[in-house]
Amino acid sequence: MSDAATPPDIAIPPGPGLAIGDLARDEIAAAVALWTEAGLTRPWNDPNADIDLALASPGSTVLAGRRDGRLVATAMVGSDGHRGWVYYLAVARDCRGQGLGKAMMAACEAWLKARGVPKLHLLVRRDNAGVIAFYDRLGYETSDSLMLMRWLK
Repeated sequence: MSDAATPPDIAIPPGPGLAIGDLARDEIAAAVALWTEAGLTRPWNDPNADIDLALASPGSTVLAGRRDGRLVATAMVGSDGHRGWVYYLAVARDCRGQGLGKAMMAACEAWLKARGVPKLHLLVRRDNAGVIAFYDRLGYETSDSLMLMRWLK
């Protein structure tokens, strides 16, 4: 469990038939399988290492959406001390179109608001039109910022 576990007095809004909380260590393989099914994994990023880092860091966690005990949705959320970030938002293929992605984003926003984070950023690949439309419907807007990167390892 993450050191950044959701405090008991912070209300994470439930989704439609969805219980949302921190990802348990015994759910890691299911989360990676969900991310793979959703096309979120890349050969140059080790999803297990990403989960380990998020769960070990006080400023981040992986939220798990469970329905009838089954992991059906995830979102990695954290703060860099200035902005909030969301990665790996995924919903099981057989559960899409039921509002679970929207519920997970609301949970991410609640997690960040509870920690005083005023702004949320996320990255979407330019060619992922369906996901861009999803975030547009949730009220997210394209930033004028240009993301630059450099591999450190």
